[in-house]
Amino acid sequence: MKALITGITGQDGSYLAEFLLEKGYQIHGMVRRSSTENFERINHIRDKINLHQADLLDQLSLIEMIEEIQPEEVYNLAAQSFVPTSWTQPVLTGEFNALGVTKILEAIRLVNPKIKFYQASSSEMFGKVREVPQTEKTPFYPRSPYGVAKVYAHWITVNYRESYDIHASSGILFNHESPRRGKEFVSRKVTDGVARIKSGLANELFMGNLDAKRDWGYARDYVKAMWLILKQPQPDNYVIATGINHSVRELVEIAFSHAGLDYKKYVKVDPKLVRPAEVDVLLGDPSLAKNKLGWEPEMKFEDMIKMMVDADLKRYGRILKEK
Repeated sequence: MKALITGITGQDGSYLAEFLLEKGYQIHGMVRRSSTENFERINHIRDKINLHQADLLDQLSLIEMIEEIQPEEVYNLAAQSFVPTSWTQPVLTGEFNALGVTKILEAIRLVNPKIKFYQASSSEMFGKVREVPQTEKTPFYPRSPYGVAKVYAHWITVNYRESYDIHASSGILFNHESPRRGKEFVSRKVTDGVARIKSGLANELFMGNLDAKRDWGYARDYVKAMWLILKQPQPDNYVIATGINHSVRELVEIAFSHAGLDYKKYVKVDPKLVRPAEVDVLLGDPSLAKNKLGWEPEMKFEDMIKMMVDADLKRYGRILKEK
């Protein structure tokens, strides 16, 4: 089996590439041409995968890449993925996260409509939630340019499925974390901050809304769901979540206490870090994924946060040794 992963250098892309390699896949990854290459997350598997230069904003590059590879499966994980950036770069976010998805679907339609397509949808589409918990049928009410663009991408995926009979599915993934998470995301911002404080490199951590609640899972568990979604005879949309949510404050408390620290001594709330339109509570109902895919999350929230703290402590330990 040949799989093409866009966004292969990201958290999810790197875990998915590892997972599919274990399944015996031939892996192709799409990377954008840039002046600085960042292959840190995939360096350990670089000799086992094939990288191709293309861009979601360049229709022709997508068509030529898919023609060259002839994949059986395409996993579209590439995006402008940081919600706060979507307020400062709303047009770019829309071009990548909405129109970029249309362009890759159009490339599939033109080259080979038999290719199975996975779209990375997001719990941010629910935004100002209409019901708790959120299911595949919960109406969307996005509260950021990122969420709005993801809603477009979600529905264009459904549209190509119904218009052109393409096996196009969406995984509506709730927050999922790991030591490979970017430092701008709240979970990694916290665990990195804990490690910096513990290592004597910082003495405070500025945070936004500590009362926001999210349904957090482990990224490695979630990429398995992506693969299971494309293994179904019929395409569909699936909520991928743990069904349990936690506040940012709980995350902070677990991370600091794991390092033997009292978070109240170090954490400062900065109003500038609060979103213009806040998403207060996200909680997914993964019943469909459990019943149809046989998927369930394996790692517990607390264990995941402790693992992330340990990974960051180890990293700063290495940096301090080298100094």
